[in-house]
Amino acid sequence: MESIRLFVMRIIAVDGEPFTLLLSCHKMAQWRQTMYLEKYEQYLGTGERNAAGLDLKTFLEEYNPKLYDTPANTVDNLIFTYVEENGKKRIGKILLIKRGNHPSIGWGGPPGGFFYSIGWWALPGGFVDFRENLDIAAARELEEETGLKGVKGVQLGSYGDYDRDPRTRIITTAYVFVEEEGKLTATAGDDAAAAGWFSMKVHRAGEAADSTQQIEKEFYDIEFECGDIRPAARVLVITDRTGLLEKKDYKIVSSQLIAADHAAIILNGYDYVSEHIH
Repeated sequence: MESIRLFVMRIIAVDGEPFTLLLSCHKMAQWRQTMYLEKYEQYLGTGERNAAGLDLKTFLEEYNPKLYDTPANTVDNLIFTYVEENGKKRIGKILLIKRGNHPSIGWGGPPGGFFYSIGWWALPGGFVDFRENLDIAAARELEEETGLKGVKGVQLGSYGDYDRDPRTRIITTAYVFVEEEGKLTATAGDDAAAAGWFSMKVHRAGEAADSTQQIEKEFYDIEFECGDIRPAARVLVITDRTGLLEKKDYKIVSSQLIAADHAAIILNGYDYVSEHIH
């Protein structure tokens, strides 16, 4: 019979007093799992045991990730087109999908169809599979929702405000891709009710009252258009120059017909492409 092993965890209670939680081996048996990675030798470090006397193999076998609340992970795709004028490239349009499910549902077919509704629009994307790299997930979700194949974007950034999605804590990683206008054809699929190419106009709308030279706060208005669909949003761009590295954050102020914080992500991508396209 397997001897009972007691594990002691020191946890800080609500009142600030530590207490001891004893976990018997039958509970540990409920936790025991196949190790996440079969090959773990590169993570051995110096090969020593930890304070509980466990080597790495035993530690991994008994490790229970469900003990902790962890965020879900998604990917989003910013697919821009460009046009060339007088030898210079500028952003033309961005691809958005109409959501066919909550949150920010926008069910309905394409413009002119029997079931057409204006709906709410979003970046094509979705959840990352458990054993899937981020760039592969981004390409897969883009193909599933728009039919675009073989598109490999550049990682733009991660967005993780805790209240950005009502379903659960979701952190998204955005990828950006640029192609000449007219070379991509998108068709809605999976849980996308429709797909459309939207033109964009970005206007600086002034500074916040508490804006300073060190922490600059500027408002930008974005106007989108695809036929008779005209979403709009206002985004606050915060440029922090207090440290050695300048930092920019993009925050939603208001949004009409653009889901979640996607207008802020779009403006981030718009600025990145405008600066780097050549």
